[in-house]
Formats: sequence, structure tokens, C-alpha cells
Amino acid sequence: MSAVALTPARRVEPVVLEGRHVRLEPLTPAHAPALVEAASGRRDTYAFTLVPATLAEARSYIESALVDQAAGRALPFATRARAAGRVIGSTRFGNIEFWTWPTDSPHARPDGTPDVVEIGWTWLAADAQRTAVNTEAKLLMLTHAFETWRVRAVKLNTDARNARSRAAIQRIGARFDGVLRAHRPASDGGIRDTAAFSLLAEEWPAARAALHARLTEGHHTP
Repeated sequence: MSAVALTPARRVEPVVLEGRHVRLEPLTPAHAPALVEAASGRRDTYAFTLVPATLAEARSYIESALVDQAAGRALPFATRARAAGRVIGSTRFGNIEFWTWPTDSPHARPDGTPDVVEIGWTWLAADAQRTAVNTEAKLLMLTHAFETWRVRAVKLNTDARNARSRAAIQRIGARFDGVLRAHRPASDGGIRDTAAFSLLAEEWPAARAALHARLTEGHHTP
């Protein structure tokens, strides 16, 4: 059976997002060795996150991400620190939703603009954590989602056990929606309860101001 081609209305195009501290570039198989190097330091913060440790794992990780991209479900990035010029992790837009509207609906969207996206699958090298990189990366992605795609909401989910990640998401300005019980396989091999958060379009201006302030003042998400 041949694959069904996605129409432009159901696909987002790869994009480079770049700020002062970080460059988010489309993830490709060529990034595999750099991801392994980025993940080769201290790994104690990866307990609830899938982070490749070997070249084979990195290749599989990228292949899976690109399968989701080809299906219109995701837009994965390699995270590059601009000052050092090296790849320090990965992040992505995922669970990209294109809702179906009547053509005469005021909610109908231009082609290639999703209604809702999730930001996640984020990990950073140990020495890049607690720096401006993560704060600016989230600012770049949220800005693209709300101001280029004009999505209605951005979802941010994490393992319910991951207190560090939950606190970081709340500092972005997202609101806690609840816990999805027995939601999906966990990265440690168990069954994951997911702490679900969201940020709505009308909440974005306040969140944007807070993220800009964090960058200016030097306070960064963990």
C-alpha cells in the first residue's frame, strides 16, 4: 500500500529558530554523533526523559522523530549553543493538530498552520542546563507557535513524577490541566502518568513578557 501524501494544509515546514544564545535547527541523521557527545556527561537529570546514550540509540531516536515529521505529527530540532557552536541537545514540536473546519468558518486556518501543538521531548547536555539556552529556546518556540502559526494553545506535558520539569513548565506561565493516568509508556520502562499543562493564545503576552524578563535578569528555567 502506498503512503498517502500530506496536503499543505496538514503539514508544517521545517524551520530554523535562532536567538542570541541558541539556534534550533531541523534534526537530521547527521546530528547523531553530536547528540551522543551532548549526552555523554552527567545523566542524573535524564531519569524521566528518553536521551540516547550510544550512536545506535541516537540514530534510532532521530529516525523515529523523522517518521513523525513525515507523518505531519512533529517538527524536531537539534539544539545548538551559539557561543560554543556545538549541539547540546534536542527539542521538538509534537502532537501537531490540524482541526477540520467548514471553509466558511471564522476559525478556518491558512494552509500549514496548526490549531494546537505540544512543545516537549526536550533534553540538554548537563553543562547547558540552568543556562539561558533553555529559556531562550522556549521563547523562540512559543513565539513561533503563537505569532507565526497563531495556534490556539500550546501543550506542555511531562512525567507526573518529574517535579523539576513540572516546576519549569509552570515558570513559563503554563497552567496545570491535570494528570492523565496510565497515559503512555514511561522512559524508564514503566507506565507513565502525565502531568498536563497548557498555555492559551490569550495568555501568551504575559508569558512572553515573563520569559523576556528572565533572559534579561539572568533567571533561567532548570
